[in-house]
Amino acid sequence: MIIGIVGPIASGKDVVADILEKKGFIKLNLSSEVREEARARGIEINRKNLQDLGNEMRKKYGGGYWADRILKKMQIGKNYVISGIRNPEEILRFKLAGDFILIGVDAPDTKRFEWIKRRNKDSDPKTLEEIKAMDARDFGINEESYGQQVGKCMEFVEYKIINDGTLEELKEKVEDLLREII
Repeated sequence: MIIGIVGPIASGKDVVADILEKKGFIKLNLSSEVREEARARGIEINRKNLQDLGNEMRKKYGGGYWADRILKKMQIGKNYVISGIRNPEEILRFKLAGDFILIGVDAPDTKRFEWIKRRNKDSDPKTLEEIKAMDARDFGINEESYGQQVGKCMEFVEYKIINDGTLEELKEKVEDLLREII
């Protein structure tokens, strides 16, 4: 089984992936693939550069390029959780690979902003307005079809988790969802 996770920045996608990893899933991340490529090219690691590189490679090699890289690392018969999905072509590639389910993770802007401030990454937005600007690009506003398309990806979600409570509550939601899926 392959579970894909999509959602806006700081909604809890990686936390959900971590919870599933503790349940026996192998965790892979499309963003890690982009970072790996950026390091190989000597590109400074920051959000804009990573987004630009991700878009460049999807434009050059097709919308499913990053998913294809992840699929090459996977082994038949194992369960995977994939976070960092940003383009509908990536979803298509995973669906073609087999038993694939797409989960959307979302959280209120105020919670996301609180979590962003807590994690304190240099490249993170510092105001709610900056989050909204970042969301605009992530969600595909003024982006080409090969670019960031989280908004379109959310249309393909089969299950949605609203991360609006505590970590314990999120764990319960993920466990309930996993029972439903299996």
